[in-house]
Amino acid sequence: MTPEIDLTAKLKQYFGFDTFKGDQEAIIRNVLAGNDTFVLMPTGGGKSLCYQLPSLIMEGTAIVISPLIALMKNQVDVINGMSEEDGIAHYLNSSLNKAAIDLVKSDILAGKTKLLYVAPESLTKDEYVDFLKMVKISFYAIDEAHCISEWGHDFRPEYRKIRDKVDEIGKAPLIALTATATDKVRTDIKKSLGIIDAKEFKSSFNRPNLYYEVRQKPSSDDATNVQIVKFIRQHPGKSGIIYCLSRKKVEELAAVLCANNIKAAPYHAGLDSATRSQTQDDFLQEDIDVIVATIAFGMGIDKPDVRFVIHYDIPKSLEGYYQETGRAGRDGGEGKCIAFYRYKDLKKLEKFMEGKPVAEQDIGRQLLAETAAYAESSVCRRRMLLHYFGEEYLKENCGNCDNCLHPKSKQEAEEALVIVLNAIQKIKEDFRTDYVIDFVSGRATDDIVVHKHDQLEEFGSGEDIDPKIWNPVIRQALIAGYLKKDVENYGLLKLTSAGKKFMKSPHSFMIVLDNEFTDDDDEVTDGQGGALDPELFAMLKDLRKKVAKQRGIPAYAVFQEGSLEQMATVYPISLEELQQVQGVGAGKARKFGKEFVELIKRHCEENEIERPEDLRVRTVAKKSAVKVKIIHDIDNQRALDDIAIAQGIDFEELLDEVEAIVYSGTKLNIDYFLEEVMDDDHVDDIYDYFKESETDDLDTAMEELGDDYSEEEVRLVRIKFLSEVAN
Repeated sequence: MTPEIDLTAKLKQYFGFDTFKGDQEAIIRNVLAGNDTFVLMPTGGGKSLCYQLPSLIMEGTAIVISPLIALMKNQVDVINGMSEEDGIAHYLNSSLNKAAIDLVKSDILAGKTKLLYVAPESLTKDEYVDFLKMVKISFYAIDEAHCISEWGHDFRPEYRKIRDKVDEIGKAPLIALTATATDKVRTDIKKSLGIIDAKEFKSSFNRPNLYYEVRQKPSSDDATNVQIVKFIRQHPGKSGIIYCLSRKKVEELAAVLCANNIKAAPYHAGLDSATRSQTQDDFLQEDIDVIVATIAFGMGIDKPDVRFVIHYDIPKSLEGYYQETGRAGRDGGEGKCIAFYRYKDLKKLEKFMEGKPVAEQDIGRQLLAETAAYAESSVCRRRMLLHYFGEEYLKENCGNCDNCLHPKSKQEAEEALVIVLNAIQKIKEDFRTDYVIDFVSGRATDDIVVHKHDQLEEFGSGEDIDPKIWNPVIRQALIAGYLKKDVENYGLLKLTSAGKKFMKSPHSFMIVLDNEFTDDDDEVTDGQGGALDPELFAMLKDLRKKVAKQRGIPAYAVFQEGSLEQMATVYPISLEELQQVQGVGAGKARKFGKEFVELIKRHCEENEIERPEDLRVRTVAKKSAVKVKIIHDIDNQRALDDIAIAQGIDFEELLDEVEAIVYSGTKLNIDYFLEEVMDDDHVDDIYDYFKESETDDLDTAMEELGDDYSEEEVRLVRIKFLSEVAN
């Protein structure tokens, strides 16, 4: 019988810690005993140690399958840094040249290497499989195991091949580890890896030190940038990560931060590996404070003192959100998690899914619906997150999220819940939230008519109740345990035994209505969001209305909403300063600016508002060289589609650039192009619409104008209108 190993002594010897965290010791003993193991542990819980320590104790080499090169480099450096000998840990991936690969192989064959990190793609290469067949393998660790599941937030098809490759190389125990997995994903992982009987260790997902907040995203990017700069200035010298969905946004925001003397750098997959590696090292060594990144950054980055994580765009799934926010406060200290949300962004994400297989689109939409529910709900954010991961949080108020710090008053929803539960039973527990809401509201959609549910007595049973109540009732009934979602058929609402009891003997069910988020450009939230100075913002809007009336043009043609928000935040009091506001070029400033800067100056004097230079948020000119070239080409009457090809961008991106030029006050004449591509009557109709409309919003225009006009046509005429009227 093998003598019991003193694991605490080994922990101290190798890692310098005196005690294990949570389930670490039990997990390690299970691995040492040769058993398959499944570990669900939130970011910051100490997952890596669960395979690193046993690998150093056991005979042979442990294979760690990991999805990111950055993570491998970081962890290999840490392990090798603890040992006097070189080569205890290595990685094999596409970043290595032949000489480096040969060194790794010789260290492994010499028995030096206890821990080998490989990318899933490398594991599928025959040359590596053949080599690993010669190696004594202690166990396999599959890190970020959620990548196996299509329901996970970072699905990697190569992960599906892991079991076959393991069988080919040589069987050994498996340990699968992930920081985020719903019941559905957990089942998926164990099935795919063939470890259904694995002993499961599930740590609490609660991170009490993290503060969660969802903010209304302002109508313009510039106003969002202003909020972010101000937030970072309130936390000087602290480390933070800002996540954006697009590389373009990452680059733009990093430039804005640098222009405002914030030590920041961009990080995304489009940068070369040397740059990414350098940025990562600079962040770890605190040469830079803020990383602006796509989701490619942060997995396995062992920086314990990240003090804030900001989501510029709402993420595609709650798993992704939880994992990314989990990079804050890993040392148990402060961690602020701020997400910006607007409904329009969700629609954009849904649009990106078009063209993908139907099943993939369906999964994507369900995951987005969960994210929307989290963002919009007024319930404790911690409670919602933990419920999503199958954990019950019994406190009503966590005291560390925006909804708990600013609670809404509750209202009775007993009758509404009874209506919902009855409806779900009548339609055989076979439909999702949207369908149930349509059914109780009495909306005879095509789907409901096809199923003949409009003929049921319960159809429309809640049509006299405020429609705002249905989403919160269903969401809060799920948390309270009256309803559940079917794990296999994701999203179908089912009654629980508690729900059936409630139908028989209803009792009080208090709920809070959802937070209201708006995409209306006229809406500016006070307090946490929108303009810093609501009083000035209101005065600027009144002045804009007056100027527009005098000149007989729509208000938006004077200055856009986002420009006013920024004016009410940074207080420009000269035409030069006004030109620093995004969307205000020299022409626009000269034409309309005088009255606005005079109003701002007067407001600052009357209210004794200090305007120190360091309070002003600087913007950066976006691709000014590109804009100059576009202006030049349009002046020379070059066809717009030819200009797009010459710039290497698609037509839609060119229109974005042209709109930015025109909105900032530069006059462009595109009549020559409109004459070629559009019917005169169409041009006149769209032009007249913008003359009368109170908004330049594209979606509103498309709705008002109907199907006779394409989106491109509407945008082109809007450019013509703004150029002639506003500039």
